[in-house]
Amino acid sequence: MKEETALIMATKPFAQENRAKSWLLTLSTFIVVLLFHSLVFWSDTLILQLLFSILSGLSLVRFFVIYHDFMHESILRKSSLADLLFIVFGLYVLIPKSIWKRSHDHHHNHNSKLYGSSIGSFPIVTKKKFQTLSSTEKRIYLFIRHPLSILFSYLFAFIFGTCIRSFIASPTRHWDSLIALVLHYGLIIGLFLTIGWQLTVLGFLLPIVIAHALGSYLFYAQHNFPGVTFEDKNGWTYIKAALQSSSYMKMNPVMKWFTANIGYHHIHHVNARIPFYRLPEAYQKLPELQNAKETSLSPIEIFRCFQLKVWDTEKRKMVGV
Repeated sequence: MKEETALIMATKPFAQENRAKSWLLTLSTFIVVLLFHSLVFWSDTLILQLLFSILSGLSLVRFFVIYHDFMHESILRKSSLADLLFIVFGLYVLIPKSIWKRSHDHHHNHNSKLYGSSIGSFPIVTKKKFQTLSSTEKRIYLFIRHPLSILFSYLFAFIFGTCIRSFIASPTRHWDSLIALVLHYGLIIGLFLTIGWQLTVLGFLLPIVIAHALGSYLFYAQHNFPGVTFEDKNGWTYIKAALQSSSYMKMNPVMKWFTANIGYHHIHHVNARIPFYRLPEAYQKLPELQNAKETSLSPIEIFRCFQLKVWDTEKRKMVGV
């Protein structure tokens, strides 16, 4: 415990934001998002429209990570302007502030626990528990973790899971989930009636679908990778969960930019108050953070991550079913 406390204390100097840099990176990313979306509508060929639609989706991922940092209060804390900007963004991408804050904070406090970690994360059961589930329960469990479900997380995780399900469960607490749905489908109908289905899909729907798919996979692979460990409540500690159950996802410089350094996920779990632009600095200066379990976005690594389904308590590793 002393070593864990010492590591947390060592990360504290990096948990100080540069306010001007936070605003510069936030607003410049917002401009990039607007630019790529605008270029979809301004381009006169389908190939260019598709290219800028993909870039729009990737830029939304970057802006979401910045939104995620703001929700952790690692940047732009107590800024009313930033709060307004990110509230609107959360509604736009179907990740309302109320449900995201509650579920993601739970994830950080229960990361890699065998019991209680499924809120705000992908469900995890032991091999023994899986064998006791009914056929329907098994199908639902495997469906949530299926590659196609993650690819189409726009429908399954965000439309249904984040918005519809949260509003039905608690309308008074998650009224913003209904606002997000109304805004979303209002925009689809309005765009369709004014500019047609093709530009509606390429300029609005496809970027969000791409952002949701990539974001969901990143979140999945950062906690479901070869070598990940899960613990019951007796063997769990906060730092152990961060370093043993959160990956360092190696990326090229372009993807590091589009994902706003979220690949340094193990460091983020050690101290969520470190701004995204200081994560590489913490990695370079603290040797304790350089021995993380790694994965990547290579096809082989993606395949290996998707093969993992349940936790084998005897072998102490994730296995298939």
